[in-house]
Amino acid sequence: MKTGFQIRKGRAMPLRVTLITSVFLSFAIASAAAQGNETTGSTGEKETQTRSRGTSAGKPSPRRYTKLKKAPPTSQGIPGATTAVGIARNQGQTAAASALRPGTLEFGNGITMFLNYTGEVAGNPVGGIRQGSAYAGQIFFGIDGNLEQLAGIEGGSAHVVVTQRHGRDLTSDYIGSNTSVQEVFGGGQTARLSLLSYEQKLFDNHFDVEVGRLPAQGSFFSSPVYCNFQNNGICGSPTFVFKDSNFTYFPVSTWGAHAKFWLDDDFKYFLHVGAYEVNPRTQLPTDNGIDWSTKGATGFHVPIELGYSTTFANDAYPRNYGIGAVIDQSHYSDPILDTAGSRTLFSGLDPLTRFGRSFIFARFDQMIWRPDLTAPQGLTVFGLAMKGTGGRQIEDYYLAAGLVQTGTFDARPYDTVAAMFSLQKFSSLGLADVRAARTSLGLDSADVATTQYMLEVNYGIQLTPAIRITPNLQYIVNPDQTRYPFRAKSIPNAFVIGTKLSVDLFTLAGLAKGIGQ
Repeated sequence: MKTGFQIRKGRAMPLRVTLITSVFLSFAIASAAAQGNETTGSTGEKETQTRSRGTSAGKPSPRRYTKLKKAPPTSQGIPGATTAVGIARNQGQTAAASALRPGTLEFGNGITMFLNYTGEVAGNPVGGIRQGSAYAGQIFFGIDGNLEQLAGIEGGSAHVVVTQRHGRDLTSDYIGSNTSVQEVFGGGQTARLSLLSYEQKLFDNHFDVEVGRLPAQGSFFSSPVYCNFQNNGICGSPTFVFKDSNFTYFPVSTWGAHAKFWLDDDFKYFLHVGAYEVNPRTQLPTDNGIDWSTKGATGFHVPIELGYSTTFANDAYPRNYGIGAVIDQSHYSDPILDTAGSRTLFSGLDPLTRFGRSFIFARFDQMIWRPDLTAPQGLTVFGLAMKGTGGRQIEDYYLAAGLVQTGTFDARPYDTVAAMFSLQKFSSLGLADVRAARTSLGLDSADVATTQYMLEVNYGIQLTPAIRITPNLQYIVNPDQTRYPFRAKSIPNAFVIGTKLSVDLFTLAGLAKGIGQ
């Protein structure tokens, strides 16, 4: 079996050594200097433990959230994460439910560390091209440094994330469609520097800018709500984003910058703008994120979002609403034509290079039911819509909706139950090769499904403060066959059984406090 360790000789080993060394050093430092330290998540929302009325002895008690002075929301809202811990939450790489912060290791001097392992197994007993199973996993190691504490730089901070992905993809190997049922797969099954940035807050925190080697997905189109699910149709961002633009997806990073402008004194209304390099070399499966040259860059993309965002710190029922657009000013391959103006499908020539695409979007999530206003348990619903507006795009529009219930029974306050669906509507350009291939085989070119649906239901079990396991059922209706245009028969609808395991390793080692502790 191929793994993420099959990478270019001479490039991957130093980063792999760095990853392993960083992990062991963090454990060593923690054991020597931080045994018993109080640990929380990202700053901005202080939480204190309390036993709710009526909670019987021996049962985990929910947390009480007390309001601090006004400050920008942290990683829970859609304005986007800047910290390593925030990105971990938005990408589903924590052992905590989305409404809760994971256990992090804090040294008291401004340095915060987070270490997680996430593995996802999936099998399709029914449907797809053939039946089978696959496992994919990721190590996530992040460091956040408060430079005001470390170096006296008011409002300054630095962030680092190193990842290592490994394993196989059920969708590529067995189902045959173009959207993975294991979101942790992709971006190169290898060790990678995924984030190295400097962040500066100014004007009483109303202006927040981050620059460096950034994954655009860490700051735009992500939400902890989305990664209650295992499928890549919604976690860690709606798949449409990457089908209709060269948007930089996690764990890939390029040169970039983004800035958030909080438009009111209550830190609820915001404008978020970014600009990121587009460089196909960073998306090679053997790239490790340590080549910082701009060689191979083909342009840039600019995401813009105007929105309203609240958290438990400033709203009894946290909500997020946003509208915006992405302007992609970079090269991409024409979905049909080659450099001679013929069909690439039959000629075998290189595809024609095009320039410039765009799309618009609207999205929301809101907690609509919360039985105890002193605790984070409750029901959250979400939805989003995206529509292509410029360029030769393979998808016309995308829709998704779902719900997440945190706290399922009195004795299970941190378990979750969730359900979602997504719809990908392929454009005539996106299906042109499939139809042309069917015509060449003497088949009906009209007998091609134009819409793919992905559905998932799951139950997240908080086994311990450090370990979370989420069994899930997925169903794919009309799996697209853009990867197999000459297949005579349509790919059968696929039923997928999956399980996601997430372990916060510092919490597991007793060096940090997870939820419920």
